[in-house]
Amino acid sequence: MVLYTSPFPNGFLSALHSFSWGLIFPCYWIGDRLVASFVPTTYEKRQRAEDPCYFHALCVFITTPIYLALLVVSLPFALIGFLLWSPLQSARRPYIYSRLQDKTKVSGSTLLTEWKAASNGKSFCFATANVCLLPDSLARFNNVFNTQARAKEIGRRIRNGASRPQIKIYIDSPTNTSISAASFSSLPSPQSGDSNNRVVNAAIKRTTSMEYKGDNSGTNSSEDGKNTKSGREANAGEDSNMCIVRIAGEDSSHVSDPGADGPGGQVNSRGPTDSLPEVEAESLKGQTPNHKQKEGDSGSLDSYTASRESLVKMRSGDGPVDQSTVNSKLLYKASLMKKTSLRKKKNTDELFDHEISAFFPANLDFLCLQEVFDKRAAEKLKEQLHHYFEYILYDVGIYSCHGCCTFKFVNSGLLFASRYPVMDAAYHCYPNGRGTDSLASKGALFLKVQVGSTPQDQRIVGYISCTHLQALAGDTTVRCEQLDLIQDWLADFRKSTSSSSTANPEELVAFDVLCGDLNFDNCSSDDKLEQQHSLFTCYKDPCRIGPGEDKSWAIGTLLDPEGIYDEEVCTPDNMQKTMESEDGRKGYLVFPTSKSHASSQKGRKAALKGNGRRIDYMLYAEEGLYLEWKVEVEEFSFITQLAGLTDHLPVAMRLMVSTGEEEP
Repeated sequence: MVLYTSPFPNGFLSALHSFSWGLIFPCYWIGDRLVASFVPTTYEKRQRAEDPCYFHALCVFITTPIYLALLVVSLPFALIGFLLWSPLQSARRPYIYSRLQDKTKVSGSTLLTEWKAASNGKSFCFATANVCLLPDSLARFNNVFNTQARAKEIGRRIRNGASRPQIKIYIDSPTNTSISAASFSSLPSPQSGDSNNRVVNAAIKRTTSMEYKGDNSGTNSSEDGKNTKSGREANAGEDSNMCIVRIAGEDSSHVSDPGADGPGGQVNSRGPTDSLPEVEAESLKGQTPNHKQKEGDSGSLDSYTASRESLVKMRSGDGPVDQSTVNSKLLYKASLMKKTSLRKKKNTDELFDHEISAFFPANLDFLCLQEVFDKRAAEKLKEQLHHYFEYILYDVGIYSCHGCCTFKFVNSGLLFASRYPVMDAAYHCYPNGRGTDSLASKGALFLKVQVGSTPQDQRIVGYISCTHLQALAGDTTVRCEQLDLIQDWLADFRKSTSSSSTANPEELVAFDVLCGDLNFDNCSSDDKLEQQHSLFTCYKDPCRIGPGEDKSWAIGTLLDPEGIYDEEVCTPDNMQKTMESEDGRKGYLVFPTSKSHASSQKGRKAALKGNGRRIDYMLYAEEGLYLEWKVEVEEFSFITQLAGLTDHLPVAMRLMVSTGEEEP
């Protein structure tokens, strides 16, 4: 299947489309600004209340007549442009595939090595988020604004969080004979008093995730793959971006020499590399309030401290080694991570790590975003994501009446980014959208990616499906029909893209993941039909016990828009702490509703059910894969790194694909 790198099959249609959109855009922009001036966010309301010189009413009084006059002048040109634009959509392709040609700008994919499924398994990390990148006037109804600046900041935060090395810490506890693997959380960074990044253990530097710019262009040492085992085999292909620390006993003050070989007690460094890049000093005009943070906030690009359970960078550098400092800091880390590990292991029946994290997972492989509706914002987001992801599909969907029974003004809002090559892609539009949802070409995007090969030259592939279902409350039957369509479309996609036979397979399927904003939760009494859908017999939800019941550690992903600028949730660290508290969740998450409850959450905290509405899902299949392989969840995260930028919590899942073969 040919991937479409341009929206139209030839340059003439592309030029005609650009001309028609050029006629439409002035009217579109003026109308957007006019409506936006009458829809203030809670942040802007607070500014007006605190600043007596904030003359918003006067500004609106002056600008409204100007906007109206310009709107009248631009309207005839917009109508001409629309008459050209609308029929062109019948020739438009359903997505744009972007592959970065200059790989020196990519920090993530340069670390990838081809997975040869000979003797060990490999983990793959997936994330999904609803980023609410609508035209600014519409975004304000969700209490977010400045879509263009938010798009750039969202992309920057995602790639900064994902491009840091993955640090695994193993602690031998005197009270536990097994090796306890704390999640992918890591060391606290140096305090703000350390003006220079303190050198740690064989010249390994430490910095916060947000400072990291994904510059991994330095040469990797040939010893990268040597020290990769500590209780279990590290993932192939990720060794150069992983640091393993093992500390024997919580009362031990001994730290193994970093140059020593062997799996016990070591820090695996990559040798000398480029110096740590400086934090970008660029400031965006009209940034959202979350951008104006104090130096200690880890969500800020100028941060010099990390959150309690944040992931930090450890990169090689030159400089002397202060062993006493190394020992004290690693001991503090051991104590911190011991507490974290014990907290997680209270759920003794849980087989994987789960956490509320202030950062996107390290070594993020695949990213699925929803509500990337604004085209200019999509371009800015793509530009930022290309610093980490080499392959991106965006502007997914259809416009006008092409392919659907109702007119579509905006695309599906789906965006997919990958570190691995995309082999095939297909998009389908839901034909049953209702209300305002019918104005967008909401649908499902299906992708096939190649993640490796076997020694017999068989391709190792994975399937990923990304979707955004009907949003309006009460449209239960519509969502169930859309779930049915997803299953049918995916079956057709796998059949049409498979080049294997059962007797002589040319491809081995490693995973099948479905993610997105499904707009229903697993606790609301009004969502019972969706909760019992057959999709959940084909795909497993790591957060779910059964229909109507989530696991105790699972939290909601839909934030109450009215509170997203409160101090308790306006930074990644603050939101992480708030989400870890039951009272905090009750104050800032939207909770499951029922017909017997009033619409307002205030004054009825005791009646709230569960831990919030979890409408963003990450599902995986155990069947339909290569028979001799096994897939299991290694980690699940609720992420607060986009605090103040969207009204959803992103979620991430790391899957381990085991080949069933032991290393000789």
